[in-house]
Amino acid sequence: MTRQLRSFSISFVIVVSAFTGAAMAQSYTGDWPAIVTHSQRSNGNYCITLNDDGSYGAPHSGEAKLVPNNTPYPGYFTVVDGIITVAITYVSGAGDCCSYQVFTARAGDGEISSGVFNYLGNTDIGLLTFGKKGGCSN
Repeated sequence: MTRQLRSFSISFVIVVSAFTGAAMAQSYTGDWPAIVTHSQRSNGNYCITLNDDGSYGAPHSGEAKLVPNNTPYPGYFTVVDGIITVAITYVSGAGDCCSYQVFTARAGDGEISSGVFNYLGNTDIGLLTFGKKGGCSN
């Protein structure tokens, strides 16, 4: 009985690993339209560029750029437990550090859906919807 249970457990782990590996093969690299609504000051269409290379500690993570009016702002992103968090850094005009725009949404299989927008330092929050990868208009 113990031998059968151990064999089943090993088989289960192999099957789960295969499915996880297939899901992990999906990449978030590319340009993503992000639409913010219901905020006080930040409603609008944004373009977020992600480079999914695992460089920020999670298998799906890397550099991010917010591209408003062709002037990119730097940041980073991670996908953990089906949630993507994109943090964009703004340095003040006086050179002080920093305000952050944070885009948080559901993510899985290389797709991003809806979530919450938060502008930390500017006390603004809104609803967030991501469009299809490659959907930014330049």
